[in-house]
Order: sequence, then C-alpha cells, then structure tokens
Amino acid sequence: MARKKVRRTTADKKKSPTPKRSSTSSTRRKPDAKSEKARKKINDETSKRIVGLATNVAATAKKRKDPEIVVPMRSLSNASYNKKKRIIEMGDKAINRNFFDLNRSKTFMQTVLIASGCKQLIDADKTSSIRGLYYLSKHSIKGTNEKTFNDQKESDPIIEDLEVSLEVLREQLHVFADSRGSIAGNLTIVSRGDEIDLRRMGAGGMSIPGIVEPDVFQFKKCDAKFILHVEKGTVWARFNEDRFWETHNCILTHGSGQPPRGVRRLLHRMHNELKLPVYCLLDNDPWGYYIYSVIKQGSINLAFESGRMAVPDAKFIGVRSRDYEEFDLSDDVKIAIDDKDIKRSKQILAYPWFKGKKPWEKEIAEMLQHGFKMEVEALLTKSITFVTDEYVPTKLKQMGKWLD
Repeated sequence: MARKKVRRTTADKKKSPTPKRSSTSSTRRKPDAKSEKARKKINDETSKRIVGLATNVAATAKKRKDPEIVVPMRSLSNASYNKKKRIIEMGDKAINRNFFDLNRSKTFMQTVLIASGCKQLIDADKTSSIRGLYYLSKHSIKGTNEKTFNDQKESDPIIEDLEVSLEVLREQLHVFADSRGSIAGNLTIVSRGDEIDLRRMGAGGMSIPGIVEPDVFQFKKCDAKFILHVEKGTVWARFNEDRFWETHNCILTHGSGQPPRGVRRLLHRMHNELKLPVYCLLDNDPWGYYIYSVIKQGSINLAFESGRMAVPDAKFIGVRSRDYEEFDLSDDVKIAIDDKDIKRSKQILAYPWFKGKKPWEKEIAEMLQHGFKMEVEALLTKSITFVTDEYVPTKLKQMGKWLD
C-alpha cells in the first residue's frame, strides 16, 4: 500500500520550531577592518622591499656592473649575547652575493627566484609552506639539464637569507614552516575571522599554525594565570586529558621537541601581550637544556628574530637531576649518558648565556655525575597521572628553586 503524502501548510511550517544551533568551539565572523588594514599595510611594505631589491639588481646590470645582494651572516661568529636584553643578537658581518662570481652566481640566482616566489604569494594574498615555495621556484633552466634547486636543503637557507637582507619576517613574505605543536587552555582567540575557545578543542587541542602574527591571530579573552610549555606531544596529551589547564588555570603548549618558529612566536606574544609567565617542563638532558635556551634567549641561526621570539623571563621547572632522589624515582627512569651527551653538555656550558651561572653549572655537573639522564615520560613509572597530580603541582609550589 502506497504511503499517502501529507502536504504541509504555511501555518504548519510557521509552527515548526527552528533547530537550535549546537554550541561549538569555533564561531565564524568577518575579519575586523583594523586587522585587514594592518595586513594590507604589511603586504604593501614587504612588496616594495622585494621590488626595491629587483630594481637595484636590474639598475646595476644596466650599468654593466656586477649585480650583488648583501646578506648578513647567520652564524655563531656573527652572533652575540646581549646581557642587558638577555637575548642572542646578530652582528653586522655580511657577505656579498655577486652574479659574476662563479662560486656564488647560483645562490644569487636562487635568491632572486625565492624573492620572486614570495612576491607572487603577496600579490595573490596567499601563503605557502617552505616546501611549497621550493616547488614554486624549482624548474629546469632552459636549454640545459640544470635545475634551479636540486633539493629543499638549498632553498630553505635562501628564505632566511632573504629575511635578513630585506629586514622582513618570513611571515611577511607569506611563507610558513610545517605546523608542529598544539595549544589548549583558558584562552579564546580569533584566527582569520574564526573565534576559537581553546577550552573546547577535544583530545588533540588546536594545532599551532606557522603564522601567528597579530593581523591573523588575535587574543580575545584570557583567564589563564600562566603558560606551561612541555617538550613533546605525548606529555602534552597527558596534561590535556587530565584537564590540567582547568584545575590549574593555565594554557598548555608543546612544540614537538625543538619548538618551531610559530610556537616560539606565540609564546613570546602571550608572554608580552597577555603578561603570562612561561614555565618549561623539559627533559633532563643536554637537548632539553638547549630547547630551554632557544625559548629563553633565541637561537644562533635565527639571531635576527630573537627580539620577537625569545622569552628571557621563561623558567625551567623540570625535569631536574635532583628529582631522582627527591621524588624517590626508580632505576627505570635512568637513561645512560653517552659521549654525545657529555660533548653537548660542555658546549652548552660554554655558551655565554649559560657560562658563569652556578645553578646551571651545578645542574649539568650533577647529571654527568649521575651518569644518566631522564625524560619527562619517565615519571610514568610512579603512576599514570603522577606528572599531573603530584610532580608539576609540587614544582609550582617551589618557585624559588626553579632554574633561570
């Protein structure tokens, strides 16, 4: 028997309740005019600098002179530690990249190609990963089997060269690195018109994008009292699952080991704009110490970025060498140190920002004396939630004992 169709009248439709929109963690809205204006201004200024570089090269060639691009050196020999600012800064040494120098003509050409690719991105108001820019600039030179780039390892340093040459940021060139790291906690942000409550991002939290500049990533509401940055995603997941950010009113971040630029820039912005202290929970080994120094002072290779990435007031709360005895940890936490660890420890102690700091000298000496290192994950040997229920809460009460 066929089902009889029932025609709904206009009156019936009016009576039907409108389905309620389910509450989500993200609300879409138009980007505000102020942010759009700021973004356009940055794009225009960056575009002018690229055009200026190209115009200078063309004008020099027209005069039958050797075109060159001046590139500041990004190396330890051209980096120094500013004790007053407590950050690593780049010096004034530079190299001239000349077109008629056979040893540098290829990198000259590559620099111009990368600049051209960035100009295309800015004109189209699009962004690209560094991998994408590599492919955008890669092609075979007409009439030869020679390629402009044989490998991404050739193009990545050129991007950084272009940053320091033009005195602009990678983000202003519309280029970003792969996203690594997550964030969750008592903070609401607006990203390209999307309002996002970081309390409601589920098990994975929000992935920290490569570009977190104010024109595309704004802070709307913050109730947190501090930022807890942990080294790895595995540890971060433990804190997020236990809703540590809720019970201790904080923001949780991680950078998948050595934090990428987006994570470091975001920590810098939250610290300076939201006035939140940054506490670092990292491994008790030379690599954890180095990660801390990069967050705190900046990196040697990106010394020109330290002023907008480093957090000189960041604190190291653990894992500490003395935790083995203090928290009665078992031998299962021990990872034997090797020659690489010893060599790296000595290198770290020689850095000007570590040298002469007795607490750090004592910390590293104790690790070497123990003959073992420890990972944050090793705290699981006590219990699944030991790190969130006991270890970090205890550390938060020992502020005077933290490493600086």
